[in-house]
Amino acid sequence: MQVESQITSRANPRFKSLRALLAAGGQRRSHTLLLGEKVVLAWFQASAGCRDRLRPDLWLRLEGAAPHPLERRLARETLVLGEALMRDLADAASPPEHALLASLGPEPAGALADLVIVPWAIQDPGNLGAMVRSAAAFGFQEALLGPLCADPFSPKALRGSMGAAFLMPLRRTGSLAPDGAHWFALDGGPGALPLAQADLRAPLRILVGNEGHGWQGAQLPAWVQRVAIATSGVESLNAAVAAGIACFETARRAGA
Repeated sequence: MQVESQITSRANPRFKSLRALLAAGGQRRSHTLLLGEKVVLAWFQASAGCRDRLRPDLWLRLEGAAPHPLERRLARETLVLGEALMRDLADAASPPEHALLASLGPEPAGALADLVIVPWAIQDPGNLGAMVRSAAAFGFQEALLGPLCADPFSPKALRGSMGAAFLMPLRRTGSLAPDGAHWFALDGGPGALPLAQADLRAPLRILVGNEGHGWQGAQLPAWVQRVAIATSGVESLNAAVAAGIACFETARRAGA
């Protein structure tokens, strides 16, 4: 029989425990929230390998909302929360009717996939989520996150990816190492190779620098080539937009 409990007060010890659990970020994060029916369904429909990175612990339902069919199917306890409490946990002005508390499994190991997006010091979780979404849409198979990146498993980043984070492995790295692949860093600075001239055949790694200063001041290894996306009338592109263009161009050439 499925267990259902209700919390109505922020002073409830269990609610305080949930808030503390979700407050930890980055590599200290052990749990996250999948916010809303669309994100939960995207996780549930993902392949087993990617879905298993997040393991369901607790279903959260907004007070007054109808039970969701997945509640019974997942066979986890349901916790019913008032609007103010759900808003607090979701950190959203408009709280979702349903959310899933999930624990994080270990990061992937072994060789990288053929097509990898490499966000580097991308600090906005929405940008990071959008970048992962674009990469997945154009056939990239993995995301390798460099230092100072936003937490890819924060609820905001997962929501920004609209479920794309469940379509590919995500792992972190503190440094770059050559692996026989083509490595390109998106950079509009002087001396950068036009994207149209870059060899985008797999194995391929596309690096995307910080939203504000890109690769300014960074010492990229000699085997990483800087490439530029031609623009007209603007100095630079949003990091997530630039990543999307590079991933699309990779897919376009592969299908040509």
